[in-house]
Amino acid sequence: MTVPQRLSAPEAGWTDTVHVVVIGSGVAGLTAALKLRELGSVLVVTKDVVASGSTQWAQGGIAAALHPEDSPEEHLHDTLVAGAGLSDPEAVRVLVTEGPDAVRDLIELGARFDTLADGDLSLGREGGHHRNRIAHAGGDATGAEIERALVAAVKRAENIRLIEHALALDLLTAEDGAVSGVTLHVMGEGQLDGVGAIRARAVVLASGGLGQLYAATTNPSVSTGDGMALALRAGAKVRDLEFVQFHPTVLWLGKGAKGQQPLVSEAVRGEGAFLVDHNGKRFMEGQHELADLAPRDIVAKAIMRQMLAAGKDHVYLDARHFGDEKWRVRFPTILASCRSHGIDPVRELIPVAPACHYSSGGVWTDLHGQTSVPGLYACGEVACTGVHGANRLASNSLLEGLVFARRIAAQLAEGLPELREPVVDAREPGLVDADVVPDLQRAMTVGAGVIRSARGLSEAAATIGKLIEQPAGEPGTPGWEATNLVTVASALIAAATAREESRGSHWREDHPDRDDLHWSGSLDLTLDLTPDPSQDPTQTAAGNQAVPTAVFVPHES
Repeated sequence: MTVPQRLSAPEAGWTDTVHVVVIGSGVAGLTAALKLRELGSVLVVTKDVVASGSTQWAQGGIAAALHPEDSPEEHLHDTLVAGAGLSDPEAVRVLVTEGPDAVRDLIELGARFDTLADGDLSLGREGGHHRNRIAHAGGDATGAEIERALVAAVKRAENIRLIEHALALDLLTAEDGAVSGVTLHVMGEGQLDGVGAIRARAVVLASGGLGQLYAATTNPSVSTGDGMALALRAGAKVRDLEFVQFHPTVLWLGKGAKGQQPLVSEAVRGEGAFLVDHNGKRFMEGQHELADLAPRDIVAKAIMRQMLAAGKDHVYLDARHFGDEKWRVRFPTILASCRSHGIDPVRELIPVAPACHYSSGGVWTDLHGQTSVPGLYACGEVACTGVHGANRLASNSLLEGLVFARRIAAQLAEGLPELREPVVDAREPGLVDADVVPDLQRAMTVGAGVIRSARGLSEAAATIGKLIEQPAGEPGTPGWEATNLVTVASALIAAATAREESRGSHWREDHPDRDDLHWSGSLDLTLDLTPDPSQDPTQTAAGNQAVPTAVFVPHES
C-alpha cells in the first residue's frame, strides 16, 4: 500500500514567524506551551476549539506515587509489567520519579483534585496498579478539570498565542532535513485565513492519537493521526504502532454504532465493579492475579474470548452494589452517560465491549522529546517515549504528557535551534478522497483490530489499497484527514504484519504466543520517500507515493 509523500494544498498565502510552534492543545501541548513561553514567542495551533481533544475525556485520573506508603519504584514495577517486556526502563524511571512533582505543579496551577476529609488527595486504583495512586477530579472528570486549569493558565500567559480551527498540513524542512516550520490551514481567523506557513526554530507535536482509524473508539473526531502522518512525511521515525490499546469496558450501544463511544472508566472496577457473562457469571477470576483489575490487554482479550465463545457482541459490568449515592458522587459523568442511553447502572448491568482507546506507539523520541528529525519534538499520545511498551498502564497517559512536555521545554531552554530557511518541496502532492473513511474504518476494525492474523491484515491492506485509488476531490480538511488516516493505517498494518507474535495489545491468532527470543524489541516505521516505481506496479509515474517500511530494533537485554 502506497501513500502520498506530501499533501495537496493551495500555495501558502501568508507567512508568520515565531520561536516555537506547538501543534495540539491537550495536556501535553498546553504544558509545553506554558513552559516554553519563557524562551520567546509560542504559537499553539489546534484543529478544533482548544478543549476538543482527548484530554477532556480522561475519566479515571492521573497516576503518580503521591501517597507516603507508595513509591516511584512500585509505580515503575507496575508500568514495566503492563508494558509486557517492551517498555524502556530508563524512560519509565523518568516518568515515575518526575511525575509526582509534575502533578503538584498542576495543583499549584489551579487544578482541583478530589480530596479526603483531612485534605489529603483521594487516590483511586485501576487495572495493573498494586497501590491506590490515581488522583482524580470531579469523581470521574479528571481530564476536563486538568484541561480547564491549563486552558485558563495559557489564556493568562504572555508570549503564548492560540489559533483554533487550524490544521497542520506538512512540516517545512531546511536543506539539511531539519524542521524549519509548518504549513497550516486556518479556518476563519481574520487575516490568518486559508493556507499559510509558520516559520519556527522548533516544532512540538502534541496532536493526539489515531482513534478514528476504527469504527468504534473512545477518541473524539479530531483524532485522525495527523501528527504521526506529517512526521512520517517529514522523514521521522515512528515506533511500535502495532500496539493499539482497546479499552475493555466501553459502553455497548448496539450493532452498527459508530464514532466516539462512551467510556466506562477502569476506576469503576477499581472501586469494586466486576465483569460477568450473559449468565451473570464472573469470568476474570483465575485469568490473572488481579482478576478484574488485570492490565487492559488481558481484560480485553478475556472479554473477546467470552464474546466469541458465546456468540455475543458484548459482556456486562456489574456495579449495582455501589448504590445510588456512590454512583452520584464518585462517577457522575459515567452515570449520566449510561442513563442518557437508557441504562441505569444503579439497578442494571452495564453492557460493555472493547473499543479503540489509545496508541502506545507513535513518533519516536529520546528522553527529552527529540524526534529523529532535528528541530522536531513530540509528547503525549502522538509520541513514543518508550514508557508504554506493548500496553499502557492505566492513567499513565496524562502523566506522560506532563512529564515529557516539561522535558522538551528544559531541553530547548539549553538553546533553541537557529531559524532555518525552508527549501521548496519538489515532491508531487497527493490526496485521498474523504469518502473512503467509513470503509477504511471497517477494514481496520475487522483486519487490524483486537484480533489479528496475516490473512486479516493482508485483506485490510488490499481493501484500503483499492479505496485510495479513487479520484480525490478538492483539497480540504476532510480529504487531508483521510490522507493522514490512510498514511497511519498503512504504517500500522506494516508493523502488525511484521510482528509475528502476541504481546500486550497486539494479538495475532496465527502467532498466539509471546516470543521473547525473536521479538523482544521494537519496530521502527519510516516512509520510503524515494521509492523505485519498478518495484511496485501500483505506484504512479509521478513518483508522489511512498511505501511504509518496518525495521526491527532489538532491545538491549
